[in-house]
Amino acid sequence: MSIGKILNSLEKSWERDDILLNIKKGSGTDEIVNEFLIKNQRQIKELNSLLRPEDIELLNQVEKLSTCESKLINEIKNLNYLKNNENYNIQNEKNIVPSNRVAFNKISSFMINWSNKFVVIALLTISAIALSKQAWA
Repeated sequence: MSIGKILNSLEKSWERDDILLNIKKGSGTDEIVNEFLIKNQRQIKELNSLLRPEDIELLNQVEKLSTCESKLINEIKNLNYLKNNENYNIQNEKNIVPSNRVAFNKISSFMINWSNKFVVIALLTISAIALSKQAWA
């Protein structure tokens, strides 16, 4: 099986909506990842056997990007918390409850779309590298 087919299959198995639903139901991240690894063990082993050193470096870069995104989300959340806390204290005096649901939905949508696009581009880049190496071999 080609690296592109494996990546497409794994991408279909990693449905973000389903994962988010599992998180909302109380599943832990380790549990979700372990379940994915068990479910896709054969494909992951095959993918691992096809990866070259430059692909591993690209995966390391994608991992660093994900870490940066996680930190960015955390910082935005912390800033929003501080702002909400200040708003709560001010509005508590006026007996008014703030509503930031629309802003949160926009930020959440932006982060999900942004990270999805990058991951897809990274996977396509890995596929293109693999296919071009095979073509020149």
